[in-house]
Amino acid sequence: MQATQAALRLPRAVVPGCTRGPAWLSSSRSVVRRGRAALATTAEAVAAEPQPPKQQKQQQKKQQQQPRGQGKKGEAKVITPMSEDFSRWYLDVVRECQLADYGPVRGTMVIRPYGYALWEGVQSHLDKAFKETGHQNAYFPQLIPLSFLQKEADHVEGFAPELALVTQGGGKELEEPLVVRPTSETIVNHMFAQWVQSYRDLPLLINQWANVHRWEMRTRPFVRTLEFLWQEGHTAHATAEEAEEETIRMLKVYEDFAYNVAAMPVVSGRKSRIESFAGANCTYTIEAMMGDKRALQAGTSHNLGDNFAKAFNTRYLDEGGQLQYVHQSSWGVSTRMVGGIIMTHGDDAGLRLPPRLAPIQVVIVPIVKKDADSEAVMAAVKGLEAALKAAGVRVKLDASTDRTPGWKFNQYEMKGVPVRVEVGPRDVEQGTCVVARRDVAGKEGKQFGVPLEAEPFVGHVSALLDDIQAVLLRQAREFRDANIVDVCSYDELKEAVAAGKWARGPWAGSDEQEKQVKEDTSATLRCFPFDQPQHSGTCFMSGQPAAEVAIFARSY
Repeated sequence: MQATQAALRLPRAVVPGCTRGPAWLSSSRSVVRRGRAALATTAEAVAAEPQPPKQQKQQQKKQQQQPRGQGKKGEAKVITPMSEDFSRWYLDVVRECQLADYGPVRGTMVIRPYGYALWEGVQSHLDKAFKETGHQNAYFPQLIPLSFLQKEADHVEGFAPELALVTQGGGKELEEPLVVRPTSETIVNHMFAQWVQSYRDLPLLINQWANVHRWEMRTRPFVRTLEFLWQEGHTAHATAEEAEEETIRMLKVYEDFAYNVAAMPVVSGRKSRIESFAGANCTYTIEAMMGDKRALQAGTSHNLGDNFAKAFNTRYLDEGGQLQYVHQSSWGVSTRMVGGIIMTHGDDAGLRLPPRLAPIQVVIVPIVKKDADSEAVMAAVKGLEAALKAAGVRVKLDASTDRTPGWKFNQYEMKGVPVRVEVGPRDVEQGTCVVARRDVAGKEGKQFGVPLEAEPFVGHVSALLDDIQAVLLRQAREFRDANIVDVCSYDELKEAVAAGKWARGPWAGSDEQEKQVKEDTSATLRCFPFDQPQHSGTCFMSGQPAAEVAIFARSY
């Protein structure tokens, strides 16, 4: 309580807002007072919760931060097997593969170069697709007046528990609290209302690459953090039909990326009313199945209708000279996609990266035991490196001498590099090399006698990368399909969810019944898939006629 109040007196303090619903809809000064009261209440509630003994908490923290599998010098680290503890496996992979680390503020993360390179791969593919569909990049301020969020009641109510507020700056209390961007629909509409005057200004197609803040209480690197990176698209259209067309079109862009780049066989569909974005008429989603069978919402696209346009008076003169409200869409993919790639493809050895996204597609490891062999081996591997680079392959030549070849093999296997090339003196004499694929373990994944000549070598490696991409997608699809269960009754749903699977069945239940499923099973309605299988036509929950099948699953 005292610590929270002290924080409010600090200049430039950023503090979380935790009040709900109508409390955010009052005047700005009232919001400050209510926000402080909510913070005090939250602090008291946290203090009142049963806490483990101090020594136990310190031991738990030490165990979480302690590197696992630190073997002898020169040995690769060991990762907890997925089957033993999936959550521990995930954290081990993120740490040992140097993807991310914990930030000094609880719930934040530092994205390390290898992890950021994965995000850059996501960015480059999506940014190209956005520009090909006519969108332009822009940037909007991170600090948003609280009054902007108050203009759209459903929007502010949905985001109120996650907001972070700036209440002081320059040593003075601000006239109006500023929200640290949780999403940008409000500030975008503030600007759209100034930019759009006539039907000639439409459609307006904007994308932003940015960071956002949501005050998450339970966090996991990449999957759910207090601050994360994403892109958010915002568009304005003359008609409702155009907005709906754009909403679906951008979801298809995400679906194409997931399948053809990330090798993630997502299920595309429509969210329920309860699960839709706050302030949207309808939300569409791509849902991916992780290695522990939980669902991950990998991307969403929202039809906002004219809800925000009415709140911000975003109107245009149509061809008949009449003022009309614009119709809008918004859509986004975040660094959560990186977590999805890890959990979709990884195995007990670590990462398995789809070649089209892997920061390093091929690693070349020279094997030199005698100085006399060094010159010939290095000449050969440098030739292979140059040939691959010329072909546009992302390649790394690891000629370091402080680690053994065996350590390097294990290290790059753990980091998910799709292809490894080994070249020793005997290989040079024979004019060949050894090529190993990451997706097939052991000797079965090794190919001997691959020519050192540039053209056949590059052709072989390029074909191998394409095959690995296809294999990862096929394996993920087979895993997904094997773990989706069709259900005809609520008992069958509960049984499927208890077994960790996705339950799919005809649904026409009420909002209250949907909430009951969540309370009883911890599973949520992930989507009404576009690809609808044949079904009985009777809701397994209510017994009423059902036009659609829905998927329920536990999720991240």
